[in-house]
Amino acid sequence: MGAVGRSGSQLRPLTPEDLIPLPESADLMFLPDRQAMGVAGDGEMMPLTGNAVAAILPAGYTRTLLPGFQRLEDAGQLPLYGYTAVAVYKDELYAAAIYTDENHKWDPANYNTHDLKKLVRKVKKDLPDNSLVEHLANCSLEWHCCTAENLFYRRWECGIPTSPVCNANCFGCISLQPAECCPSPQSRIKFRPTPEEIAAIGIYHLEAAPEGIISFGQGCEGEPSLAADNISAGIRLIRARTGRGQININTNAGYTEGIRKIVDAGLDTMRVSIISAIPESYAAYYRSSYQLADVKASISYALDKGIYVSLNMLYFPGFNDRAEELAAWKEFFRELPVQMIQVRNLNIDPDAFLAIMPEQQSECVGTRAFLQELHQAYPQLVIGSFSHYVEK
Repeated sequence: MGAVGRSGSQLRPLTPEDLIPLPESADLMFLPDRQAMGVAGDGEMMPLTGNAVAAILPAGYTRTLLPGFQRLEDAGQLPLYGYTAVAVYKDELYAAAIYTDENHKWDPANYNTHDLKKLVRKVKKDLPDNSLVEHLANCSLEWHCCTAENLFYRRWECGIPTSPVCNANCFGCISLQPAECCPSPQSRIKFRPTPEEIAAIGIYHLEAAPEGIISFGQGCEGEPSLAADNISAGIRLIRARTGRGQININTNAGYTEGIRKIVDAGLDTMRVSIISAIPESYAAYYRSSYQLADVKASISYALDKGIYVSLNMLYFPGFNDRAEELAAWKEFFRELPVQMIQVRNLNIDPDAFLAIMPEQQSECVGTRAFLQELHQAYPQLVIGSFSHYVEK
């Protein structure tokens, strides 16, 4: 039997051209109540015995196809992971994916080391009575968050969560889910750090960390621009002490007034979470109190102020690579010449996602062709997976 993948809801045979060797740090997961599908020599698709299996890729890899499965009646919703088609090929495991970005900083081997607890104790001693340090310590030791751990390793990108609230209700939110839905993979911050707490961590990190970045807008919080007053005051305190390093915000950019305050305070880079350049599709996923037009206004303001802007493009094979989506993105980049796209696998149950999104209007071009066409249309556009350190 041949292996099968999915583009959106459409099953199709996997070919050698679809596949790369399964990355060493990938995980494999059974998909409960979902029967694996295969393809016979005559092309007929049929269910196989046993549960379907998915690969969960490490950062830097973009999936090109979903696992091929048949959902059983009364199947529950899958947890928030980026399910990828996986197959045996030439007696080895392969996945339907491409390598989008090479960055050793996000290698899992650099995290969760045996000395992490000792390093956490040291930073707690250096920065006593700081609620943010306590929160990031828990994120590091309990949730294994890489940007939290970097504070204690004194290197690279350090996350500074600030906002317990959000102006969107994303269907796949990783920090807050309704009780009847799948559980979130981490807990959201429950307090509002003061400008002084923000600045203490920012100064501590940027003054010592190689290629140091502090980032507002983490997986354990809501929308950081809603904490614009505290963030902008914290940035000014940081820049009064040190000009080193890079100050970044990860944001949905829907609250333009807040984005303006943060940009004017001394922001260096901004990464905007976005799933579609079509207003109806955008609204279906974010279910927000703002519109895509507000996001575009925030990006325009940041670009006008010289901010390096990247898009955190939430990617789902069979959705983003629809022909109508590609056309909308080409128009988006013509209007707003951002510097980078960070392609991120959308962590979500595939069927639950498709059920809330607008129906497909045209054929899909495929992930490779989607990215290639964007790069050909806008050669200056960097396509990767990570926030890069930007030299001033």
